[in-house]
Amino acid sequence: MSNSHALDRLFTTIAARKAAGNADQSYTAKLLSQGVEKCAKKFGEEAVETALAAVSGDPRQLASESADALYHLLVLWAAAGVTPDDVYAVLKARESQSGLAEKAARKQ
Repeated sequence: MSNSHALDRLFTTIAARKAAGNADQSYTAKLLSQGVEKCAKKFGEEAVETALAAVSGDPRQLASESADALYHLLVLWAAAGVTPDDVYAVLKARESQSGLAEKAARKQ
Protein backbone atom coordinates (compact mmCIF):
# COMPACT_ATOMS: atom_id res chain seq x y z
CA MET A 1 0.00 0.00 0.00
CA SER A 2 1.65 3.22 -1.13
CA ASN A 3 0.11 5.33 1.64
CA SER A 4 1.05 2.99 4.48
CA HIS A 5 3.28 5.62 6.05
CA ALA A 6 0.88 8.52 5.56
CA LEU A 7 0.00 8.59 9.27
CA ASP A 8 3.68 8.66 10.22
CA ARG A 9 4.30 11.54 7.81
CA LEU A 10 1.29 13.44 9.13
CA PHE A 11 2.40 12.89 12.73
CA THR A 12 5.87 14.21 11.84
CA THR A 13 4.26 17.37 10.45
CA ILE A 14 2.08 17.74 13.55
CA ALA A 15 5.09 17.29 15.85
CA ALA A 16 6.99 19.94 13.87
CA ARG A 17 4.09 22.37 14.23
CA LYS A 18 4.00 21.63 17.96
CA ALA A 19 7.72 22.33 18.25
CA ALA A 20 7.41 25.56 16.28
CA GLY A 21 4.53 26.66 18.49
CA ASN A 22 3.34 29.30 16.04
CA ALA A 23 -0.36 29.35 16.97
CA ASP A 24 -0.95 32.50 14.93
CA GLN A 25 -0.01 30.81 11.66
CA SER A 26 -0.85 27.14 12.19
CA TYR A 27 -4.21 25.56 13.02
CA THR A 28 -2.34 22.55 14.40
CA ALA A 29 -0.18 24.70 16.67
CA LYS A 30 -3.27 26.59 17.81
CA LEU A 31 -5.05 23.36 18.76
CA LEU A 32 -2.00 22.03 20.56
CA SER A 33 -1.56 25.30 22.47
CA GLN A 34 -5.05 24.80 23.92
CA GLY A 35 -4.06 21.56 25.63
CA VAL A 36 -5.09 17.94 25.76
CA GLU A 37 -8.69 18.66 26.76
CA LYS A 38 -9.39 20.83 23.71
CA CYS A 39 -7.66 18.33 21.42
CA ALA A 40 -9.70 15.48 22.95
CA LYS A 41 -12.94 17.42 22.52
CA LYS A 42 -12.16 18.17 18.89
CA PHE A 43 -11.28 14.54 18.21
CA GLY A 44 -14.58 13.47 19.79
CA GLU A 45 -16.51 15.85 17.55
CA GLU A 46 -14.74 14.50 14.47
CA ALA A 47 -15.33 10.89 15.56
CA VAL A 48 -19.07 11.57 15.84
CA GLU A 49 -19.08 13.20 12.40
CA THR A 50 -17.29 10.13 11.02
CA ALA A 51 -19.87 7.79 12.55
CA LEU A 52 -22.70 9.88 11.13
CA ALA A 53 -21.07 9.83 7.69
CA ALA A 54 -20.83 6.05 7.90
CA VAL A 55 -24.55 5.71 8.55
CA SER A 56 -25.38 8.15 5.77
CA GLY A 57 -24.14 5.63 3.22
CA ASP A 58 -21.94 8.13 1.37
CA PRO A 59 -18.47 6.56 0.98
CA ARG A 60 -16.87 9.84 -0.13
CA GLN A 61 -18.19 11.67 2.93
CA LEU A 62 -17.02 8.81 5.15
CA ALA A 63 -13.53 8.99 3.64
CA SER A 64 -13.42 12.75 4.17
CA GLU A 65 -14.64 12.60 7.76
CA SER A 66 -12.29 9.69 8.47
CA ALA A 67 -9.35 11.81 7.31
CA ASP A 68 -10.47 14.59 9.67
CA ALA A 69 -10.83 12.14 12.56
CA LEU A 70 -7.39 10.62 11.95
CA TYR A 71 -5.78 14.07 11.81
CA HIS A 72 -7.41 15.07 15.10
CA LEU A 73 -6.46 11.74 16.70
CA LEU A 74 -2.82 12.38 15.79
CA VAL A 75 -3.06 15.91 17.19
CA LEU A 76 -4.45 14.43 20.41
CA TRP A 77 -1.57 11.95 20.55
CA ALA A 78 0.93 14.78 20.13
CA ALA A 79 -0.78 16.83 22.83
CA ALA A 80 -0.72 13.86 25.22
CA GLY A 81 2.86 12.81 24.45
CA VAL A 82 1.93 9.60 22.62
CA THR A 83 3.62 8.65 19.34
CA PRO A 84 2.47 6.37 16.55
CA ASP A 85 5.22 3.95 17.60
CA ASP A 86 3.60 3.72 21.05
CA VAL A 87 0.30 2.76 19.44
CA TYR A 88 1.94 0.40 16.93
CA ALA A 89 3.62 -1.45 19.83
CA VAL A 90 0.25 -2.01 21.50
CA LEU A 91 -1.27 -3.21 18.23
CA LYS A 92 1.66 -5.55 17.62
CA ALA A 93 1.29 -7.04 21.09
CA ARG A 94 -2.37 -7.72 20.34
CA GLU A 95 -1.74 -9.44 16.99
CA SER A 96 -1.39 -12.91 18.52
CA GLN A 97 -4.63 -12.63 20.50
CA SER A 98 -8.17 -12.96 19.39
CA GLY A 99 -10.19 -9.80 19.85
CA LEU A 100 -12.44 -11.52 22.38
CA ALA A 101 -9.50 -12.77 24.46
CA GLU A 102 -7.86 -9.35 24.41
CA LYS A 103 -11.05 -7.61 25.57
CA ALA A 104 -11.55 -10.17 28.34
CA ALA A 105 -7.95 -9.65 29.56
CA ARG A 106 -8.53 -5.89 29.81
CA LYS A 107 -11.48 -6.39 32.18
CA GLN A 108 -9.33 -8.18 34.76
